[in-house]
Amino acid sequence: MDTLIVAVLSFAGFIVAYYTYGRWIANKIFGLEDQAVPPSRELQDGIDYVPTKRGVVFGHHFTSIAGTGPIVGPAIAVFWGWLPALLWVVLGSIFIGAVHDFGALVVSLRNRGQTLGEVAGRMITPRAKMLFLLILLLSLTVVLAIFGLVIAVIFALYPESVLSVLIEIPLAIAIGFWIHRAGKSLLIPSLIALGVMYAAMYVGAYHFQIDLGAWFKIPLFGDTLASVVVVWTLVLFVYCFIASVLPVWILLQPRDYINSHELIVALLLLVVGLAFAGITGHADLIGSTPAIASDIPPDAPPIMPFLFITIACGAISGFHCLVSSGTSSKQVQSEGDAQYIGYGAMLLEGGLATIVILSCCAGIGMGLFTRINTDEGSYFYQETVSRETGQHIRGREAWMMRYSSRIEMIENPDGTIRKVGGWANHGLGQKVGAFIDGGGNFLTSVGIPLKMSIVIMAVLVASFAATTLDSATRLQRYVIQEIGLSLQVQLLGNRYIATAVALILGGIVALLPGPKGLGSGGLILWPLFGATNQLLAGLAFMVIVFYLIRRNKPIWFAVVPMILMIIMPAWAMMWNMFAPDTGWYFTGNYLLLGVGISIQALQIWMIIEGLIALQTARGNYPELPPIVDLAR
Repeated sequence: MDTLIVAVLSFAGFIVAYYTYGRWIANKIFGLEDQAVPPSRELQDGIDYVPTKRGVVFGHHFTSIAGTGPIVGPAIAVFWGWLPALLWVVLGSIFIGAVHDFGALVVSLRNRGQTLGEVAGRMITPRAKMLFLLILLLSLTVVLAIFGLVIAVIFALYPESVLSVLIEIPLAIAIGFWIHRAGKSLLIPSLIALGVMYAAMYVGAYHFQIDLGAWFKIPLFGDTLASVVVVWTLVLFVYCFIASVLPVWILLQPRDYINSHELIVALLLLVVGLAFAGITGHADLIGSTPAIASDIPPDAPPIMPFLFITIACGAISGFHCLVSSGTSSKQVQSEGDAQYIGYGAMLLEGGLATIVILSCCAGIGMGLFTRINTDEGSYFYQETVSRETGQHIRGREAWMMRYSSRIEMIENPDGTIRKVGGWANHGLGQKVGAFIDGGGNFLTSVGIPLKMSIVIMAVLVASFAATTLDSATRLQRYVIQEIGLSLQVQLLGNRYIATAVALILGGIVALLPGPKGLGSGGLILWPLFGATNQLLAGLAFMVIVFYLIRRNKPIWFAVVPMILMIIMPAWAMMWNMFAPDTGWYFTGNYLLLGVGISIQALQIWMIIEGLIALQTARGNYPELPPIVDLAR
């Protein structure tokens, strides 16, 4: 019952915040006007600037900002206990993350849909524009690499999820053309497409799996291009090139709308499953998981400041400012929709992160399952059995198997040995798997077979990661185009060239060789993502604050989050670089060290630019520049 109470109180807090704090910011601070002409109408081009109903834009915006961030972050952070993670998600999303996303959307709406990088040049200084764009370039390169690898790993570990994810693409394109030409509603065809996707999940679970490893006898990772993760990464990047240059109405909008319904259905199933499990006592949060973990291993980073960068998208994420100012602001058809899209979507993401925390704690506590391969080549899930007691592993023992600070060697049912425990064992695949397995346990509470439950959760994660991946590609294209215009390199203004450059950079980083071969090196960059992402959030707040200062608006509600999101990520980055024994400098990890130093230097420089500009900013709002076509 405690699990259900925590969920109800958290969601009630989100709802109250939307109608109080969110409405106050919308009306008293930004003064949203339905009559204002948005960029989607002023610069309508049928490619990037397309006036769109708010429900469709909400679907695109939410699925783009969600991705795997609100899944991976909380799944790792509950290592320190469920209470700190939950408090940061709920309070962070209400008072920091939603304000950040909402503010970035409004600032872009009132600056012809420009990204915050472009706006920074007018709100702060021209040099700040280039600094911000360079930070965006580095950040998005890491995002493209990491999310490409995340999806590739999910496809490799959960091949039964691939069919449903792939079939969504032609469905979305067909719906996009049908809607565009017939002018019909998107709701009914998207619901039909969602039904087809669930049918494909069933086929993938029980009849047909797209398993490249089994088909071509290639390993998960390897020293050549012939490995499952590398092949999927390259396929995904080719898809991203096509998706990024197409008009938004062909693929981006219908696909994201379908994905938004997929998430709503999955969340409803999770909430209902959580409720049944909570009422019946099968899901025990307090009994399964420590509220605050006390036995932290020596190789783990400190909870302060790392809680604030480990959980990013579930509380606040700098990447969201790129979605708000990069794609969503070009589709919003009325300023009055901004609170619903900017503030509301972030609260829903906070709700998703809350469900993730409960899945990785109370859900895992319901029992662990091991995936094994049968002689026929199919996969099933079998309960893990404790070697000491011979009983099914449940409750706190199950959670400790996932998050224990003790490092132990555990024997699998098939006789193989695996290492569990310790911070170093908290890999990307294991933590995504924690949500998939814990969420799958919740779904079984409403009678869905475990195998089908696992597929539903895996498709959910892969679909959102794919949405973020191709949205990030389109955003990186905008950044490269803006850099090209600033440097007067006309070639980079072409959307095909800019997209190719974006994916080449992301591909190089994603396929960096590592201990397991090509592609495993790219995963080394994961520690950079959290700190860089949150530093970007702090700088985005700086642009929002300068916008408010120049408009003679109150800034206190944004200044406090700005300071927090500048100090915490910088502190974490310095710890990553120079901590004794584990810091990148002392371990010789000079790639991460070099990127980290570069990002810190750019941030410090931009803060200095802000301090210089602050002296003359009050009430001095610059006029918009002439319209420039970035959609060539």
